[in-house]
Amino acid sequence: MLGVRGFRWRGVARLALSPQLRNAAGRMETRKITKSDFDHIVDVIDRWWGGPMANFAHPMFFHELGDNALIVEEERRLIGFLLGFVVFGSPKTGYVHLVGIHPDFRRKGVGRLLYETFTERCRDLGCERMKAITTAGNEGSIKFHHALGWQSSEVEDYAGTNRRRVVFAKEFRSRPLG
Repeated sequence: MLGVRGFRWRGVARLALSPQLRNAAGRMETRKITKSDFDHIVDVIDRWWGGPMANFAHPMFFHELGDNALIVEEERRLIGFLLGFVVFGSPKTGYVHLVGIHPDFRRKGVGRLLYETFTERCRDLGCERMKAITTAGNEGSIKFHHALGWQSSEVEDYAGTNRRRVVFAKEFRSRPLG
């Protein structure tokens, strides 16, 4: 099944990327997550993030919400993942829950490739916007989202009393008809 911009969701295919990102992506392949991918993510996430994070890779992100979860491989080696889902409220929203990039592949376009692929998938599913959150002070995440054109705001008590978060959103412009 081919989506807009040439991404085949049920198999492995290259996303039709901008020339700049295509050069950065090199031999990277983006595809839907499998159970063995998920198991591998749980094994490596603490090392990739530099601390305990495996609980954030909850199995529901494969078993119940895995239709939209992605991985990126280079030469059949998992180098990045995105766990996300679609919120069927109003407006319909694509939500990025957790992203991990192998430390040797950071700043090489893996995160951008994951976000662009997931965003296009969400648009194809009728989403009107994208959303993600991070902890206040996570400057790397904040800069990354701003570089992709996302807006942000700090929200007091977002994750409970005295648990401020930075909330990112990206609204979609209407696509031309025809």
